[in-house]
Amino acid sequence: MKRIALFLLTNIAVVVVLGIVANLLGVNRYLTANGLNLGALLGFAFVIGMGGAFISLLISKPMAKMSMGVKIINQPASADEAWIVDTVRRFSEKAGINMPEVGIYQGEPNAFATGAFKNSALVAVSTGLLQGMTREEVEAVIGHEVAHVANGDMVTMALIQGVMNTFVVFLSRVIGYAVDSFLRRNDDSSSGPGIGYMISTVVLDIVFGLLASIIVAWFSRQREFRADAGSAQLMGRKQPMMNALYRLGGMHPGALPQNMQAMGITGNIGKLFSSHPPIEERVAALQNSQ
Repeated sequence: MKRIALFLLTNIAVVVVLGIVANLLGVNRYLTANGLNLGALLGFAFVIGMGGAFISLLISKPMAKMSMGVKIINQPASADEAWIVDTVRRFSEKAGINMPEVGIYQGEPNAFATGAFKNSALVAVSTGLLQGMTREEVEAVIGHEVAHVANGDMVTMALIQGVMNTFVVFLSRVIGYAVDSFLRRNDDSSSGPGIGYMISTVVLDIVFGLLASIIVAWFSRQREFRADAGSAQLMGRKQPMMNALYRLGGMHPGALPQNMQAMGITGNIGKLFSSHPPIEERVAALQNSQ
């Protein structure tokens, strides 16, 4: 669950911080000067919501490198590193994208792709993946990650998260205003948002952010099916990806930062909050794909 928590908390934290900064700059006082200005609030929510999602997207690659201890392969130091770089290059050329940065990190079996743009992405694999799979299976996993990049999944998920954030910010402030008005119903001496509004919006940003993550996770699961199919297309057959999934089903994939939750390989890690479908569903979908 660590990999779910980090991205979720990063995104929510950015939204909350942006909301607090806006409050310090007097935006909330402006929105409530003559009652709640819903039109202005919706515009404010859109800016904060999309801003939070895209700030998280823009910092995803440097955060991945730092938090996972990713070693970027600039000059391959071994036959394995040279093979990984060549595999990523071959798949990226076939997928029609620029060569991503390629990295390797110490950890249990996993891999991920991240980055703000498809032509400046990062694909990284763990030492556990290299040690626990055949080369053909690792190749299929790399194809899966390159497919994520080629499909623009990083930006797609950021857009979905941004829309969810917009609703979170909008609803939390509407409810916060109602709570504040109720608490100050007999107080005519003060104007502008009070402490009830400020506390309510911060708490509701977090609560609604958790609920929104359920919707984001559902979209993420759909992108996984597409990336599995993309790997099969890049390799020219389905069996290697199916074999990799079967093997992953018997493994315990390592934790990843939540910035990469929609781009990594993992098994059953929950239901509503799971970024990946169950292994058996992924295998069945790949078997039935054209």
